[in-house]
Amino acid sequence: MKRFYCYTVFFIFLSHSLFSQSQFNSFLKPSDSLNLTRRNIVVITETALATATLVGLNQLWYADYPRSKFQTLDDSGEWLQMDKMGHVFSSYQLGRLGANALSWAGVSKKNQLIYGSTLGLGFLTAVEVLDGFSEEWGFSWTDMAANAAGTGLHVGQELLWDEQRILLKYSFQRTQFAQQRPNILGSGLSEEFLKDYNGQTYWLSANINSFLKTETIPNWLNIAFGYGADGMLTGNPNDLSVLNQNRTRQYYLSLDVDLTRIKTNSHVLKSIFDVLNVIKLPFPAIEINSNGRIKGHYIYF
Repeated sequence: MKRFYCYTVFFIFLSHSLFSQSQFNSFLKPSDSLNLTRRNIVVITETALATATLVGLNQLWYADYPRSKFQTLDDSGEWLQMDKMGHVFSSYQLGRLGANALSWAGVSKKNQLIYGSTLGLGFLTAVEVLDGFSEEWGFSWTDMAANAAGTGLHVGQELLWDEQRILLKYSFQRTQFAQQRPNILGSGLSEEFLKDYNGQTYWLSANINSFLKTETIPNWLNIAFGYGADGMLTGNPNDLSVLNQNRTRQYYLSLDVDLTRIKTNSHVLKSIFDVLNVIKLPFPAIEINSNGRIKGHYIYF
């Protein structure tokens, strides 16, 4: 759901900043063996951030709506599944963050996957439970499936290849639809970035050399497959209160850069690249939509 994304993004960037803003390159260098002090810093920081976020969400959002017995709902048909892509993205990125933080502390690869990669799934499950006890919403099994898919994308690649060959990224551009329904799609860039599904694109960014093993292509160059949607003024396609919704799915083919594969000895730069790597970089793109239209973009973000 939309309101979770601002907390997820805040959680990702705030946690990363604890490392990336340090002036000491040695501090940012991952430990070769288990460093108990670092491990405790990671555990305490992540626990405190997750707890504060859930408590704040409970007080600032759910307190305004009546409580109910635990209930479920089927929202699988809403927003052309763009909200589900948001759940996949959030779970993947939080899991990546959790695993990387434990790697920095020198925790074993096995425990990185068990206790780090599952960070997103655990956090978003707690949010779904809060939804389940709210009369306004309900526990969504399709949200949970999306959360599991995001975690599975990270864990599966580590088990199969011992690296992330396929990254999940995000891009955004403003649309006309937010101005028509700012209460739903956001008012101003900071809200639209999180709420306007019409302007969001989610990308599977695959590293070419990881699969082809060639020296003729830069090691950092990726090919990216994107999914977006357009024409949505409400989540429900059958909402008769909103007219002229031309809801369209969009599929993209483009190039991208895996910033973490750019060689540098600076752990400060590596941390910065790791943070920025959640964003798909602008490149030319080909778009095919569900209406059968093919469109080329000189540059697409």
